[in-house]
Amino acid sequence: MRSVRTFLAPSLPLARVAWMRRFIYAFVWLDVLWIVTDPIPHGDVPASLYRGLSVRSLLGMPAPSHTYVRVLLALILISSLCAALGRLPRLAGWVTAIGMLDWVSNAFAYSKVDHDHFALIVALFVLPTVGRASIRDVEVRSEAAGWAIRMIQIGAVSVYALSAWAKMRFGGWGWANGATLIWALTRRPNGIGPWVGSHPSLTHALQWIVLVAEFCAPIMLWLRGKALYVALSFWAGFHLSTYLMLKIHFLPLAVCLLAFLPLERIGSVADRLALVRSRRARVSTQVAE
Repeated sequence: MRSVRTFLAPSLPLARVAWMRRFIYAFVWLDVLWIVTDPIPHGDVPASLYRGLSVRSLLGMPAPSHTYVRVLLALILISSLCAALGRLPRLAGWVTAIGMLDWVSNAFAYSKVDHDHFALIVALFVLPTVGRASIRDVEVRSEAAGWAIRMIQIGAVSVYALSAWAKMRFGGWGWANGATLIWALTRRPNGIGPWVGSHPSLTHALQWIVLVAEFCAPIMLWLRGKALYVALSFWAGFHLSTYLMLKIHFLPLAVCLLAFLPLERIGSVADRLALVRSRRARVSTQVAE
């Protein structure tokens, strides 16, 4: 039980949670204003097109309306800003989490459900559980902080693993030797995508690499040091390549991968850079004199 507790709730600096909040809540603004903007027009379409997801029915979330979606947008923006600034982190965080669940499930109630938002929603619901945290709390460690960070990490790797399981569920092992990537590159040709799509053996190799990597993604929970950075670099390259070739991004998932990094070191790096600039300024002043 002690090993399980240590794994699920390692003692981590509160500063890491503080930095994660800054990144996650800043991304919320980008998400609702640029990425997932469908809820606004959904408030003006016929109610007959609405097919509420199970989570909306379970929580009693209403069908979108013109006024409702605009008030919800304002509420998300205000609460996420407060949470990012460390103001009322629990209250503002919970309001943002529930508001974003409403917003995202609204967007997905009319068409497909994008799996890249799963980890983001998990992050929004666990971050408020920590309470107050400052980027200066580098030496202050907390199991509550560790639990929140671990849940974000699990949410992120689950997206990859469940994606691989979905491929097996609907396509079987033959998926890796199929024409899924060729079809995608043909439908959305960008950059070197058409060239890649014209080489079936290359696309099959890429599909096998992605499939194996997705199944192995949970191993990242146990990786440390260079091995972890290699894994993160692989996924960063994967997401960059999908954007360059297909114009498909996974930003909501990518931002959650930051939970694997020692974000608490950002403050010390910034302090060192400031010290270097200060020394250079003094040297320049002395030379000028």
